[in-house]
Amino acid sequence: MAYDRNHIETYPPNDGKGGFTMKQLYIRDLLEFNANINVTLLGWIKARRHHGKVVFLDVCDSTGTIQVVVDGSKVTADIFDLTKKIPPESAVKIEGKTHQTKSNGIEIVCKSAFVIGEAKKQISPQPRTDFDIFDISLTDQLLSNRHLYIRNPKIMAILKFRHELTTIIRHWFHENRFIEITAPTLTAIPLYEDGSALSLEINGEKVFLTQCVGFYLESAVHAFERVYNMGPSFRGEESRSKRHLMEYWHIKGELAFGDLEDIIALVESLISYTVKNCEERCSGLIKTIGTKFCTDGLNAPFPRIGYREAVSRLQKIGVKFEFGKSLGSHEEALLSKQFAGPFWVTGIPRKIEPFPYVIDSADQELTRTADLIASEGFGELLGVAEKISDASMLDIRMEEKGKIDNPKYQWLREMREFGCVPHVGFGMGLERFIRWLLRIPHVRDTIPFPRIFRRTIHP
Repeated sequence: MAYDRNHIETYPPNDGKGGFTMKQLYIRDLLEFNANINVTLLGWIKARRHHGKVVFLDVCDSTGTIQVVVDGSKVTADIFDLTKKIPPESAVKIEGKTHQTKSNGIEIVCKSAFVIGEAKKQISPQPRTDFDIFDISLTDQLLSNRHLYIRNPKIMAILKFRHELTTIIRHWFHENRFIEITAPTLTAIPLYEDGSALSLEINGEKVFLTQCVGFYLESAVHAFERVYNMGPSFRGEESRSKRHLMEYWHIKGELAFGDLEDIIALVESLISYTVKNCEERCSGLIKTIGTKFCTDGLNAPFPRIGYREAVSRLQKIGVKFEFGKSLGSHEEALLSKQFAGPFWVTGIPRKIEPFPYVIDSADQELTRTADLIASEGFGELLGVAEKISDASMLDIRMEEKGKIDNPKYQWLREMREFGCVPHVGFGMGLERFIRWLLRIPHVRDTIPFPRIFRRTIHP
């Protein structure tokens, strides 16, 4: 079984008959074993060290890393030669016996070794080595080879955190009696302007990839009263900020028989619950990532300022910002310096908000909406809104946005004439939430395979 690139004995033999049974034993389990137990380990070579007649292999799987000791005096020459030369990232099968180290840990003394899949391609830095994944000089290398660097422990930890976070969020929805609604990705109508949506043609009809599932949750909320969706959204409006992606995941919730105060309270409950549980459950992952977890979300209720006050505050510090403009990353960052944690900006102008949102009866230039701005300059996290239930108000807003004559929006009007009730909703970008909690420089590092403006879609 000498190491020969042209002839490597693999496990199982490549005879077309298979030979694997499902893996049952993981490194996490092995680390709890006693000494002198025969084990079979399936994993990947993370690193290799050769000292005379002994080879030390760091073998990893999805749950951790364990050291394998290959003593040249206790294995055949072929096995020793194999372990001495096999490249990092190769998949292996190791048979051996557990051994207690001087520090009371567990390692494996190798008896035999087999190659399952050789790593013929080598890249630098090696995916499982310790380097700064946020180093901008490595950005192109990491994105171009994301299919390989997804094995990096820090990237894995971020994605495991994402998994834990979504699990916690789903549990909050369940505990608060929300029903999950799976909404379509293809839609005939975008929430925002057509130019900001990604379009394609199907059977001669122009359709869009969803920007927001709010229209469909509005329909479902009149059946189930409390509904939510967690799924992908797409945007075609180019942005190169650190919080925008072409494809991202939306957390959406809708509630029947509620107003703005109700949805703000619910969102603050969700944020506090999520932060508390992530802090308790994800400390090991956060340590691996190497960032400091943000606990500012625990301090609900969050302070509020009106949009008009936000404009005034910006003008007082010398920012030329006029009423009716959307707050951008720069303005949000400046405002966040005036607060110790996240804060609400309420009453976003009707000029810049989508048509389904209620006009504020006390100030006709504003809507019954609010945006939650993250602390420390991380920008807008989410938005909440009262939805229009009155058909005449919807007509006014649709006419303002140039959609009143578009028959594809008629089904939204039909809902307003079919037992429609006051209802509220919120929408939060999952990647923005993760970025803020983990204090990560860019949202591209919070998703398995980021889709970024001005970058080829690869892999």
